[in-house]
Amino acid sequence: MLTTLHPNRRVFAACFAAALTCLPATQSRAASVTTRVASGLSAPIFATHAPGRPDQLFIVERAGTIKILNKNTGLINPTPFLTIPDVDTFFEGGLLGLAFHPDFNTNGKFYVNLTTAPIAAGTDLTTRIREYTVTDLINNPNIANPTPKEILSIGQPQGNHNGGWIGFSPTDNNNLYIMTGDGGSSNDSGAGHTAGSGNAQDITNNLLGKVLRIDIDNDDFIADATRNYAIPTGPGAQGNPFVGITGDDEIWAFGLRNPFRASFDRLTGDLYIGDVGQGAREEIDFQPANSTGGENYGWRLREGDIATPSGGVGGPLPPGAVDPIYDYQSFGSGNFTGDSVTGGILYRGPVTELQGLYIFADFIDNHIWSFDPADPGNTVARINDDLLSNVGLINNIVAITEDTAGNLYIIDIGGEIFRVGIPGDINADAFVGINDLNTILTNWNQNVTLGNHAQGDIAGNGDAFVGIDDLNIILANWNTGIPPGNATNIPEPASLLIFTTLLGLLTRRNING
Repeated sequence: MLTTLHPNRRVFAACFAAALTCLPATQSRAASVTTRVASGLSAPIFATHAPGRPDQLFIVERAGTIKILNKNTGLINPTPFLTIPDVDTFFEGGLLGLAFHPDFNTNGKFYVNLTTAPIAAGTDLTTRIREYTVTDLINNPNIANPTPKEILSIGQPQGNHNGGWIGFSPTDNNNLYIMTGDGGSSNDSGAGHTAGSGNAQDITNNLLGKVLRIDIDNDDFIADATRNYAIPTGPGAQGNPFVGITGDDEIWAFGLRNPFRASFDRLTGDLYIGDVGQGAREEIDFQPANSTGGENYGWRLREGDIATPSGGVGGPLPPGAVDPIYDYQSFGSGNFTGDSVTGGILYRGPVTELQGLYIFADFIDNHIWSFDPADPGNTVARINDDLLSNVGLINNIVAITEDTAGNLYIIDIGGEIFRVGIPGDINADAFVGINDLNTILTNWNQNVTLGNHAQGDIAGNGDAFVGIDDLNIILANWNTGIPPGNATNIPEPASLLIFTTLLGLLTRRNING
């Protein structure tokens, strides 16, 4: 396979790109394409992007490894970004979350949420938030220093309901948000659970069943080597809601059962939380970007928007509590029930039909849904048939996430990762243009890896060959998507005669070899 574009081909590509502006308006275009971008992984459970790394996707494997997918080659780097040796995967434990510092491109810092063996009597696991660093961003940017700094640890009474998601808000860059489950078991009761209320409703000396918010750029606990963070303080949203009053200072919101996946809207800063139900309701909770914190999402009194129907713990909505913006029946049948919600993202990527919709899934029943946040109940739709992959089968979805360009990724714990983007966007920059055309021309008439989107095999299920069918995808979708830098990026006009001539040359090359 050719690895560089011959000078004559570069000239050819430039002329060809100019000619593409004359394509007829009737050229058909597909709305989106779902491509398997990785397979054979060991229990992938999350993926995300890093500031300053638009060509990479960081993949989290549950047993403790973080790998890098090179979006330009479609291949995973042979050496892991980081391997954490003391991860304990008992029950629902493991390496569960990853978030990069907003200034990662200069300070190399990133954070993980993982479980290790218990360190306190009466617990099954220990949740740890750790900071790692890439110490040489220039010469060795794809390998992290394996020595962590402990940020925070929490004992887990049981091995389930560990939450796991961590992240930074686009409007609150210095603070790390941490989702914690209620500690496990059922009805938030039993050993290790606050009698009479459960952990999720207990806001004193109890960090379980919460959204925590900590300042990871400062340290209020210099004498404690296991607490390396500060408490956000100040007026309004600058400070955490229980500072100076009853309640743990780390708490930002509470009343959650198992907030397995959450996300911030990259445009507005609104927070969406997928909270796994017990047996009656699965729910999506919401916090607006202008919140000052302190929301109570109701568990264990409430499951979804009803009183918890089991265990004798249900009751009316607590004063000031917040119902979910959407919930659905657990253990039902049909296209709008499920057994374990996987929270998703508010889509801001290049697929026009998905823009402004919240995309989420069910881990057990394999449904994928969307809704308009302005009216979730009346707009929810099952979209599985719109997201069929070129190869592989999407099931057991543990995360729906995005890359730097806003492309949507679906993580299948069975070992596969799928990307939803626009047809023809080979390099996953959310735009179909000259870079994608160059890939086609570089690999023209070449045998490539079957279904490897990054090598230009983009038509249908892939035929392991780059030819006219792949080129046609580029032509049909030329200049669609989100232009890099929000510029128009439209080539200079050219005549239809030039376009016809160049297309003929390519076609003859395809035939004659």
